[in-house]
Amino acid sequence: MKFTDFNLHPDLQKGIDEAGYTNCMPVQQQVLSHAFGSHDAKPSQDLYVQSQTGTGKTAAFLIIIFQRMLTDDTLRNRKALIMAPTRELAVQIEEEAKMLGKHLPFKTGAFYGGVGYAQQEKLLRDNAQILVGTPGRVLDLNKTGKMNLMEISFLVLDEADRMFDMGFYPDLRKLIKVVPSSDKRQTLLFSATLNAYVKNLAWEYTKTPFEIEITPEVVTVEEITQILYHVPSQEKFQLLLGILKREQPESAIIFCNTKKHTEIIAKRLRHNGYKCEFIIGDLPQVKRLKIIDDVKNGKTKMLIATDVAARGLDIESLAMVINYDVPTEAENYVHRIGRTARAGKTGKAFTLSSEQDVYELPAIERYIGKKIPSEIAMQEHYEEDKSAGVRIHTDDYSRGDRKTQREDKGKNFSPKRKDRQDRQGKEKRFTRSHRDTEKKEFLPRTSRTNTNEEKKRGNNTFTSSSQRLRSSASGSSQTNDLSQLSMDERMAHYKKKYAGKPPVQSEKQKQPAPERIVQEQTAPKKQGILSKIKGLFGKK
Repeated sequence: MKFTDFNLHPDLQKGIDEAGYTNCMPVQQQVLSHAFGSHDAKPSQDLYVQSQTGTGKTAAFLIIIFQRMLTDDTLRNRKALIMAPTRELAVQIEEEAKMLGKHLPFKTGAFYGGVGYAQQEKLLRDNAQILVGTPGRVLDLNKTGKMNLMEISFLVLDEADRMFDMGFYPDLRKLIKVVPSSDKRQTLLFSATLNAYVKNLAWEYTKTPFEIEITPEVVTVEEITQILYHVPSQEKFQLLLGILKREQPESAIIFCNTKKHTEIIAKRLRHNGYKCEFIIGDLPQVKRLKIIDDVKNGKTKMLIATDVAARGLDIESLAMVINYDVPTEAENYVHRIGRTARAGKTGKAFTLSSEQDVYELPAIERYIGKKIPSEIAMQEHYEEDKSAGVRIHTDDYSRGDRKTQREDKGKNFSPKRKDRQDRQGKEKRFTRSHRDTEKKEFLPRTSRTNTNEEKKRGNNTFTSSSQRLRSSASGSSQTNDLSQLSMDERMAHYKKKYAGKPPVQSEKQKQPAPERIVQEQTAPKKQGILSKIKGLFGKK
């Protein structure tokens, strides 16, 4: 079934067409048919959908919300609240909402922790109607009076089972109590499994929901050579450079989980001599289409992209796929690596898993029905990063800034411009951690200092954590291939080797604690005051 079969609003259909969506996926067909078709469910009825992650359910519930807000005058000024378990998923939903609602009068905003409140509060003041958020931040904004949840007419709980696994069940109960009652809102609940918490939530907080169950498809990735590298987050980019130098792929797609990280990785690769392009949802449509055409025609050999931006992109004879970030949805892993090894050909898929995204692996391995062959990155797998210490400027494409239309010719790396930005303090420091990308955009000063010090000593600049890992592994019975270990054993290994490692400090940073400095400075002053007091009373 096609999206055009549902007689959607012309402006909504235009956004769907530009996103490259033509045929409905199974969950989309079932949900939209029950919402807009001649089935037993009513358009405003609550829905409980059991479907695996990455099956297209995001577009399904967004289309329902947009269509009803466009066609029902009583809902035009109302709001929709979409809850997600992680900030990464919230950002993905926000990007897809902006893409599908590109020609609609509704403003979309994401609300999650780990970043400041100012920008999110501005979205609320600008009357954002599609609110995508994580439970903790949404409750905080509601508690301070910044987010009025009584204006909600649509409540979506995405990946409800995962939110329960992460301990959000009490927060969800608090949140549902401050939104309009079930008879004054439409509740859409999506879950991959039917556990007791999900059943209880559906029974307690929905009104006679219509149940839809989608059977997961069989996954086959036998033709693809999969390699999983376990690497500390601060060494990911050097490992990426090493893979590209060693493999020298004719064509490759590198996937990141966020649009800012996508742009930063692309510009750092350019600084290291690689010709590449990046594609994110905020790029102007003309530029985005040109990049896609250049990739399909072979003019662009390397593309860095997010999952949302790369949908509908079909490249013949793609040699390699690299998951710079482990996907947060299991089926997205198959979608990513499935872009290579097409038409009976072979291909390679590399995944770089750090201590911060290793917890996404169990769901992926359960979904594909096998363990991903894994290795520990050795010293020879790394390559020196020429962009270390360089501040990477990112453009705000969402505001339509004219400067983003020009081609990147290395101006972002101008020393003069860098010094000016340093003085003005307009740049943040970059971190290679993909989960902290939204709040830290630049390399920490410790990395730049250590790089210079290591060069003076003649040592390698990127062997710190990996050498610790290799030295510890060499002293035990564990081999470089971790595929024989169970997932629990691998989790314990990552946590022990990576999570507890403090950052290496430079000599400049090895200074006395602030409290001690204050004491040393204030001690003489206190002594002088006491002496004066004693002098007033004639005491020596």
